[in-house]
Amino acid sequence: MAAATKLTTIVVLGASFAGLGVAHSLLKTHKDIKVVMIAPTAELYWNLASVRAIIPGQLSDDKLFKDVATGFKQYGPESFEFTLGTAIAIEPDEKRVNINTANGNHMLDYDHLVIATGSRASGDFPWKSSLEGSSQTKQLLHDFQGKVNAAKSIVIAGAGPTGVETSAEIAFEYKDKEITLINAGKTVLVGLPPSVIKFAENTLKSMNIKLVLDTKIVSDTVLENGSIELTLSNGEKLVTDLYLPTIGVTPNTEYVPKAFLNERGDVVVDEFLQVRGTTNIWAAGDVVDCQPSQMTYATNQAKALAKNLDRVLKGQKPVVYKTDGSPMLAVTLGRSKGTGRFGNMKLPSFVINMVKGKTLFTEKLPKYVDGSEF
Repeated sequence: MAAATKLTTIVVLGASFAGLGVAHSLLKTHKDIKVVMIAPTAELYWNLASVRAIIPGQLSDDKLFKDVATGFKQYGPESFEFTLGTAIAIEPDEKRVNINTANGNHMLDYDHLVIATGSRASGDFPWKSSLEGSSQTKQLLHDFQGKVNAAKSIVIAGAGPTGVETSAEIAFEYKDKEITLINAGKTVLVGLPPSVIKFAENTLKSMNIKLVLDTKIVSDTVLENGSIELTLSNGEKLVTDLYLPTIGVTPNTEYVPKAFLNERGDVVVDEFLQVRGTTNIWAAGDVVDCQPSQMTYATNQAKALAKNLDRVLKGQKPVVYKTDGSPMLAVTLGRSKGTGRFGNMKLPSFVINMVKGKTLFTEKLPKYVDGSEF
C-alpha cells in the first residue's frame, strides 16, 4: 500500500476578509494542503455596514454576522480546521505559532503562515470586530443602537469615511438630533479630490450637520449626569449626550516579531506580499503596510497572496502585486446620496448610492464566508 501523501500545513491567522479569501482560494486549487485557521471570533462581522447598523432597526444581526466554519464544510475536516483562539507569538526559525485557546496554550507547526488578523477600533466601539469575540461585538452594537436612539446631541470625531458616513446615517434617520462632526483637518475627507470634498461638505451641511474643522478633541470627560464634556484644541468646551470617535485603527499585530513590523505596527511586506526577510510567512489586509485599510484592497491582496502561495507550492516564482492602480473610494451620505473617487475623477452620487448606499454590500457577507466571492 502506498504511503499517504503528507499534507502541506498552511496556518491562517485571522478570519478576516483577507484571511477568508486566502483560505478559500487555496483550498479550491489544492488537494494536498491542510488549512488551519485561528481566530478569536467564530463569525465574520460585516463591519462595512457598522455606520448604518448603529441605527436601531436598520440591519438585523443575521445581515451582519455569519458563522465562519460553516462556509468551509465543503472541503472536509481533512482539508480545513477552525480553532477559536488567538496567536501569542510567532517563532519563525522553528516554523511554529504559540496559540491561546480555551484549553490553554499550545504550539502549532506550519509550512506556510498567513498573517491576516486585521485591525481594531480605538476604544470600545463597533466599527471593527472585537477581539473578545462576536458576542461582544453584537453587545457593543446593540448598546450603541440604544445610545444613538436616546441621545439628543451627538458628536462624531474624525471626518474620514467612517466619520462622514456615520454622521450622515444618523442625520438621515433622525431629523431632530443635534449632530456635530469635528475634524483636525481643514476639510472633511482630507486627501480626496476637491470636488469630492465640496460635495460631501455641502451635503452634510444640508442635513443640518455642524462641521467643526481644523480642530482637535483634546480630552473627554463623563459628567455626573452621564453627558460627556469635550475639550477642544481651540479652548472651547462642548457637552454632548453621545461621543463617537472614529479616528484611526490599530493593527492586530502584537504577537508578530518586532523585526517584521514598522513603527506603526504594520507588517512590512515585499512586492509578493511575503513578510520581508522571510520565505514562508505572508500577510494581507489591514495588517500590511502597502495599502490603506479598505475592504477592496484586502480582497485584492487575498487573491494575489493566494495566487503567489499557489505558485510557490508548485515550485514556481511568485508575481508582483501591483499597488499603483488608480485609487478608488466610495462614501455614502445617508441612504440616498454618496460621493467618491476613481483616480482624480469624482464619482456621481447616484452611482455610489446604487452600488454601495442601498445595502452597504451586506449581500456579499455569505459570499465571503462560503468562498464564492473568490
